Amino acid sequence: MSKNTENATPALTADAKLTLQTAAHGVVSLMAAADPGPISSTRSGTAGGKALSTATGLVGRVLAEKAKGLDLGASSTADLADRVFTALTDSMTLLKAKAPAEAANFRATVTTVVDAASRAHKGAAGPAEAAMIRKITAALDAA
Repeated sequence: MSKNTENATPALTADAKLTLQTAAHGVVSLMAAADPGPISSTRSGTAGGKALSTATGLVGRVLAEKAKGLDLGASSTADLADRVFTALTDSMTLLKAKAPAEAANFRATVTTVVDAASRAHKGAAGPAEAAMIRKITAALDAA
C-alpha cells in the first residue's frame, strides 16, 4: 500500500509558504543582481531559476505553487537583500521546527541555485557574486 506523501508532511500556512517562496526566488534575484551586466545577470537568473525548478519534497511543492503575494520589487539591491536574508533565516527556523528533513532540503535547494547562478558565466564567481554567496550562507546559518 502506498503512503500518501501529502499527509506525511506538515501543512504550511499561506504566510509560511510565502516566506519560503520569497527566500528561494529572492536568492535567484540576488544572484542576478550580484553580476549586474545585462547578459550576465540574465544568465545568472536563468540558471538559478532552472535550478530552483529541480526542488523536491515539501520544499519543491511549495516552490512550484503560484506565489500569491510574492513581491521582489525593491528600490535597491540592499532593500531586496534585507527582505530575502530575513526570509532565508525565517524559512530555516520554520522548517527546523515543523519539518527538520525539509530544512536540509531547503538549504540544498538554495545552495544548488547559488552554484548554478555563479557558474553561468563559464568561470569562477566574481568578487561581488562571492560576497553575495557568503551573505546568503550566513542568512541560512543564522537560524
